[in-house]
Amino acid sequence: MASRLDTLAQALQDTLGARLKSFKRALGELTVTLDPADLLPSMRQLRDHPALRFEQLIDLCGVDYLTYKDGAWEGKRFAVVYHLLSLTHNWRLRVRTFAENDDFPVVDSVVDVWPSANWFEREAFDLFGIVFTGHPDLRRILTDYGFIGNPFRKDFPLSGHVEMRYDPDLKRVVYQPVTIEPRENVPRVIREETYADMGGDLDAQRASNR
Repeated sequence: MASRLDTLAQALQDTLGARLKSFKRALGELTVTLDPADLLPSMRQLRDHPALRFEQLIDLCGVDYLTYKDGAWEGKRFAVVYHLLSLTHNWRLRVRTFAENDDFPVVDSVVDVWPSANWFEREAFDLFGIVFTGHPDLRRILTDYGFIGNPFRKDFPLSGHVEMRYDPDLKRVVYQPVTIEPRENVPRVIREETYADMGGDLDAQRASNR
């Protein structure tokens, strides 16, 4: 007897066919990859086909693969990942699509398919700089309107590009180039070969303090 995951896998293959660019099964979950050109028609089928019925989008996020696998990643840099839920069949699916252009990542909006995608797409736009074509109100949602850059990109500096302060002369908040000097914080490492000696020194110190 086929498991529920087997049934879902077969339904996906029967419905989407060659549009499935990759199909991965791991840890009791299915992940499929679609070309951005096939995204909207495929998403509508995932929602409407009676064998699938993914009525709900429960999450959407951007991903930056710039440093993935220690820089050995050779695919496209930016992806959008969707987490879908079927209330009818009580199963879940992860869908991934990669933006074609690394310098200006663009993916079709799925707001018309699942209205819940609205703020999720705004978040991915704000934090990763991914543009969603057809979104009704694509603007920043977490950072301020004067913010420069996209803070979840792997090459975004920890100190940022600008900082905000109140100007008493202008009597308003202003932005200025960041004044924080970047520095690397190297954690202190305790080597195993000296750990025992350090423990003995600590014991002696405790004894002398009694």
